Amino acid sequence: MLSGRRLDLLDPSPMDVEISDIAHGLARVARWNGQTRGDHAYSVAQHSLIVEQVFGLAQPAATPQERLMALLHDAPEYVIGDMISPFKAVVGGGYKTVEARLEAAIHLRFGLPAHPTRDLKTRIKRADSIAAFFEATELAGFSLTEARKFFGVPNGVTRDMLMIEPLPATEAQRRFQERFSDIELSRGTEAR
Repeated sequence: MLSGRRLDLLDPSPMDVEISDIAHGLARVARWNGQTRGDHAYSVAQHSLIVEQVFGLAQPAATPQERLMALLHDAPEYVIGDMISPFKAVVGGGYKTVEARLEAAIHLRFGLPAHPTRDLKTRIKRADSIAAFFEATELAGFSLTEARKFFGVPNGVTRDMLMIEPLPATEAQRRFQERFSDIELSRGTEAR
């Protein structure tokens, strides 16, 4: 990692996880295999920001801890990259095992439970699907009918609420790290 940390993929330690590495990596990993419109790749960092935003709109009483887990929902991809869902299914269990170990190390590093509860995972997944709907229709060439089939109807959220235009990597990285810091600050305030 750029921080100088060395991360063991088979046995990742929370002590080797740095938010600067996560923000840097996710800002340089393209969603949709880079098959999006715009002058820049649409990054996992930007997607994560939108998922956390949608999660907050849908869950106004969400705790800062839950919001942080929403922001970090794809954090393992800073190391393993983003694979489209059909390919993940083909690769199977080995990928899921590595992803789960990385998720646990990341969460533990930031004082979160190793994995979200089933309920929280479902709520984050819904926010993820809403973000994917708008990404698919605005950036990846999906028709509305096709997007509804794969991602459902984005009730309560409209396109104009979200920053879908792909950002330069450095800007996505800055915004991701800034949002992480804001949530961490509110977690500290909540604990007092």
